[in-house]
Amino acid sequence: MTQDAQVTEQRLSRVREVMEQAGVDLLIIGPSSDFRYFTGHAPRLSERLTALIIPREGEATIAVPRLEAPLLAHLSDQFAMAIWDETERPTERIAAMGREAGVRAVAVNDQFWSVFLLQLEELLPSASFQSAAKIMSRMRVVKDPAEIALLREAARRTDAAWEEFCATVRLTGRTEREVAADLQALMAKQGFPTLAFCAVASGPNAASPHHETSDRVIQPGDPVVIDFGGEYEGYYSDITRTPVAGEPHPDFVKIYEIVKQAQQAAFETIRPGVACQDVDRAARKVITDAGYGEYFIHRVGHGLGLEIHEPPYLVEGNTQPLEAGMVTSDEPGIYIPGKWGVRIEDAVLVTEDGAERLNTVSRELVSLP
Repeated sequence: MTQDAQVTEQRLSRVREVMEQAGVDLLIIGPSSDFRYFTGHAPRLSERLTALIIPREGEATIAVPRLEAPLLAHLSDQFAMAIWDETERPTERIAAMGREAGVRAVAVNDQFWSVFLLQLEELLPSASFQSAAKIMSRMRVVKDPAEIALLREAARRTDAAWEEFCATVRLTGRTEREVAADLQALMAKQGFPTLAFCAVASGPNAASPHHETSDRVIQPGDPVVIDFGGEYEGYYSDITRTPVAGEPHPDFVKIYEIVKQAQQAAFETIRPGVACQDVDRAARKVITDAGYGEYFIHRVGHGLGLEIHEPPYLVEGNTQPLEAGMVTSDEPGIYIPGKWGVRIEDAVLVTEDGAERLNTVSRELVSLP
């Protein structure tokens, strides 16, 4: 992903404001989506440390091993480069920057390896260390127009793949893996080199929300939960549909409609100022009132962006208010052990006065051959 220099500068300027409000002198970002957010580059996670070091005042620096420095050379106009050799400890370079700046409070992002963190704590004994999770959530939870455009395009391409899937793919008599392979090929046609993730769960397997796609052969009448997404320019799509192989059982049609109503209830609740937990409650009430509350076993949604799962989380206990520009999933489900399951999921953008589905393909029950 190539990132506009102006976007990088704006994000660095804004994070320094957030750091000042949080009383943080130095922000250290390891290889992660946070690194990509500031640089447009996704570094390799390995025993050789690559890190972005952002002081509250002064130039941001990338520490990078010499053998990987060519991969980041295009960033040298925007960041200072601290290129370290195999005989060095990169944390000593970072600690020297901290001492020179007189840092007292250091925030480290959650993907920074503990072995390096422990070294830094030893090298900077007078500094306090804390998680940068709150800082980065404030930075990333509301998407800017460029991010929204990428998420919208990722959803559009994913919808196109799903529509072709429904028009061309047979379920009955085929394994979950074979169906997943078909979906991967269709996503590739839409510009996704690989599927970011794909879970195909048929029959009783559909009662496991995070089922791992298997060699089970899909039987006539099986519901098939298909949860998949791709990465487009660093940003993810995430959608779930539950078609049926052949004719659906009347009892399944009933729970499908309940889940569809629950998803709509959550969608209609989403707007600026509403607490995240209230969206979960809206969907859960529909399912509970229908007598299936014990079978809805996960939160109703999560944020979507440079990660498939990121804040905000639409879950009981989260009183964080929604804001325009947030993008979340809306994915209630009912899972009856040993029998079947159903989930319907769309990516949803919080707008100034409500919500917009980024996924626009039909949510009606589909029967496939």
